[in-house]
Amino acid sequence: MTDQIRFLMCDPEHYDVDYVINPWMEGNIHKSSRSIAVEQWNKLHHIIKEHAIVELVKPEQGWPDMVFTANAGLVLGKTVVLSRFYHPERQGEEPHFKTWFESQGFTVHELPKDVPFEGAGDALFDREGRWLWAGYGFRSELEAHPAIAEWLDVEVLSLRLMDERFYHLDTCFCPLSGGYLLYYPPAFDGYSNRLIEMRVPAEKRIAISEPDAVTFACNAVNINDIVILNKASQDLRNRLETSGFRVIETPLTEFLKAGGASKCLTLRITEPVRTELHATTQIDTRTIQMVGHLLDAGLMNRALDLIVDGGGSFKVLNFNLGEQRQSPSEADVKVSAPSAEVLDDIMSQLIDLGAIPASEDEEESRREPVPQPGTAPDDFYVSTIYPTEVRIQDTWVKVQKQRMDASIAVTYTEEGPVAQCKLIRDLAIGEDVIVGTRGIRTLHKVETRDQKAPQEFSFMSGGVSSERRVELMVEQVAWELRHIRDQGGKVVVTAGPVVIHTGGGQHLATLIREGYVQVLLGGNAIAVHDIEQALMGTSLGVDMNQGVAVQGGHRHHLKVINKIRRCGSIAQAVESGVLTKGVMYECVQNQVPFVLAGSIRDDGPLPDTQMDMIAAQQEYAQLLQGADMVLMLSSMLHSIGVGNMTPAGVKMVCVDISPAVVTKLSDRGSLESIGVVTDVGLFLSLLVNQLHKLTTVYQTVS
Repeated sequence: MTDQIRFLMCDPEHYDVDYVINPWMEGNIHKSSRSIAVEQWNKLHHIIKEHAIVELVKPEQGWPDMVFTANAGLVLGKTVVLSRFYHPERQGEEPHFKTWFESQGFTVHELPKDVPFEGAGDALFDREGRWLWAGYGFRSELEAHPAIAEWLDVEVLSLRLMDERFYHLDTCFCPLSGGYLLYYPPAFDGYSNRLIEMRVPAEKRIAISEPDAVTFACNAVNINDIVILNKASQDLRNRLETSGFRVIETPLTEFLKAGGASKCLTLRITEPVRTELHATTQIDTRTIQMVGHLLDAGLMNRALDLIVDGGGSFKVLNFNLGEQRQSPSEADVKVSAPSAEVLDDIMSQLIDLGAIPASEDEEESRREPVPQPGTAPDDFYVSTIYPTEVRIQDTWVKVQKQRMDASIAVTYTEEGPVAQCKLIRDLAIGEDVIVGTRGIRTLHKVETRDQKAPQEFSFMSGGVSSERRVELMVEQVAWELRHIRDQGGKVVVTAGPVVIHTGGGQHLATLIREGYVQVLLGGNAIAVHDIEQALMGTSLGVDMNQGVAVQGGHRHHLKVINKIRRCGSIAQAVESGVLTKGVMYECVQNQVPFVLAGSIRDDGPLPDTQMDMIAAQQEYAQLLQGADMVLMLSSMLHSIGVGNMTPAGVKMVCVDISPAVVTKLSDRGSLESIGVVTDVGLFLSLLVNQLHKLTTVYQTVS
């Protein structure tokens, strides 16, 4: 017997499956055999007593899960962190375990009642005593880990559990002597698996398969070179024996019905103490503030879901609900994550939602110099469509040229620091770049329930619907177009060749001629097929009046390209009388600027097509400045690019026959973005007709 190793167990006198608090209990209420359970427990007790000392805590009536002593607390030396059970069904066990620990001379630490922690079920020491693996996600909270590190003076490594079947760390993870580890990788998230791989060499990681995992092979008791478990496949047994371990199987099927096996039934109360090692934790914490209609707009739920789904945890420190329907709510939320890396990922998403640092948590933004032209430092912050401010020299500085998927470059002038969004390729030596997520906030428009008055863009729901009446959507778009034109605003149209193929070209030309369009963005194809229709009456060789293919029509677009190239440009074709109608004709006649961005698939191309992609992006971005609305008409490729360049606050309407395309293009996190699932030719026809019905100048309501 190894005298220095001691375990705590509890007789199964009152054990039964009385309730359901984990998936294993489903369907097993009162289906556990008392006699078989006692027999199996006695056998486990006997095996352990042959190799260690076993102490017993008295079972108490009404608390059937006391038999799972692993959840009594976490012991190191003569210090205990008492469990705080997540489920009320087990909370009554706490005083009984506390009494036992105190009677044995242990110093007992207790976490706050609102910080769940389920003892050695969710906290397992490295068998060499180097660190503590601590699980969270189902029964224990991440907030418990810093306190555990402090009380036990040990390094804590936090692991997030992802599979509800493995609700405690000890159900899927078992540190073994000699630095070995028995575990089931799919039970953990990506960050946790990387952390495990960083700390445990590949030759000492014994990853098990699902068949072994569901028989709780990881829920094992390790005493030196002995591994005691419920069941192991021959493959797992061979691997353990090859690593120098002796495997002892002892059936614990009655306890599996409650979600436990050998490890759950024991608590090791003698753990190796490494006095030369001291408390550390990688957990990082920040406090954020959210303001707006947090409940009815779903912002609070989305924020908390983002935190949990991202591998963090939260504590709502303060929540002030708006007293009237127009009043915004306010919330202060403490966000914790197992590392700064994970917290930065979570914070970047919360910033997108409009979360800002709490006043006491405001920090200077982190900045690093551009390492070489056209590259950013590692961990650079990626911008969004929302107006953004960065904290520089204790002042919030507004970011200029706001756009999506860029870096934020900082330069220093006599007037003060200047921050602007810049594509990675445009970064230059001498500039600093914002990295991480500290000292950054985005500014979101706070919507009220009563803001959707008739003069507003009343379908700012950020939604997509093919079921709502297209006519109603058209009426609303027409009203807004008329308002923008009458106010001297700017509408940008991004269009694909489908506009021409569906007969929408004549209607788009009307919109341009009547002053509803100030910029046209597209590719080579829309111009080619528009001119093909104007000159030859076909689009892709199909007669637009008859709807039938014309003999030799597949060559028409090439003949058109050749004719325009002979003229020198689209504008020269108009001036010389070669091109007398159509979308491109109206652009030239009405001095509406256009950019045609080329691609590898383009025929020709037309002389106006910009084949330099970087130059085309720059020209797109320049013409998008000051836009009030963007109409995306059946051109996913160019519309995605436009969406990335357009800041929040610009109304965006995406029209396409494919719901998937509309969803992709309209889902940019902006309230001003909507989608219409319909034929684009029909949409444009209805839009022009509706505009012609609007005979009065749009008047704003003061």
